[in-house]
Amino acid sequence: MTLYTQRTYNIWKTWLLMTAFFGIVIGVGWVFAQAYGNPGILYIAVFFSVFMNVASYWFSDKLVLAMHRAKPIEMKEHPELYRILENLSITAGLPMPRFFIIDDVAPNAFATGRNAKHAVVVVTTGLLEILDRSELEGVLAHELSHIGNRDMLVSTVAVVLVGFVAVLSDMFTRSMLFRSFGSDNDRGRAGAVFLLFGLVISILAPIIAQLLHFAISRRREFLADASGALLTRYPEGLASALRKISAYSRPLRTASNATAHLFLENPFGADRVVGQKMPWIVRIFSTHPPIEERVNVLLGMRVEKQ
Repeated sequence: MTLYTQRTYNIWKTWLLMTAFFGIVIGVGWVFAQAYGNPGILYIAVFFSVFMNVASYWFSDKLVLAMHRAKPIEMKEHPELYRILENLSITAGLPMPRFFIIDDVAPNAFATGRNAKHAVVVVTTGLLEILDRSELEGVLAHELSHIGNRDMLVSTVAVVLVGFVAVLSDMFTRSMLFRSFGSDNDRGRAGAVFLLFGLVISILAPIIAQLLHFAISRRREFLADASGALLTRYPEGLASALRKISAYSRPLRTASNATAHLFLENPFGADRVVGQKMPWIVRIFSTHPPIEERVNVLLGMRVEKQ
């Protein structure tokens, strides 16, 4: 498989998952609207999810930088690193993003921001200590690819929709404690069926939404790997970097479930077992594909001219 076909495949699969995600939100809203006999619930659900997406998307960079106590990187302090990112940005046709560093020995990196003009790339001090130049180029190209592929928007939408489905389901479940299936307010047998169906959906929907979020996150990592390798024309650099990162099992001090999907690799260190097959139950609940699989895909790619 070439870099170009891998990138096209990942883009297609990601948007297919996002379509399914929006379908779940609308479906949950419709079921709850039928259960309560109020079609306005569906419209409120869609409006609220869109509003929350916009708000989270707009302020995502400030919130994440504060959570991880990241500090700006000055060119005079890290001239070579700064030039690598600057050159890759020019090659990718992207504005130079703001550059930050986290004082942590755990090797990792991430990108965030609401668009290419307001993007941020963040690395840890541990990453700089263990990678050589070609490996750093691979990692930074991966993060720039997240920016170029608008992954910040996709990630924000996914996270907000997961949270919204969970809140909506929790509200419905709690309301059932104060409502009887056989009361006069219910619309006969059909109403009772919708209420029962709604109760089942309120339990399953958050789980399904979270699984879809994890699937989207894993697919975006594959896409950024392919796009980053296409940018440097050297897949082996990123593959080597991933292997070194996987050898370090200590979690990031500021690791959080809310931002784990942003990082190059799981900041908790739970998935970093190279050469050992990940159990399927662990895999479907992981925000990142197994390192070994990512490395194999990268090394199996061919760099061809269009």
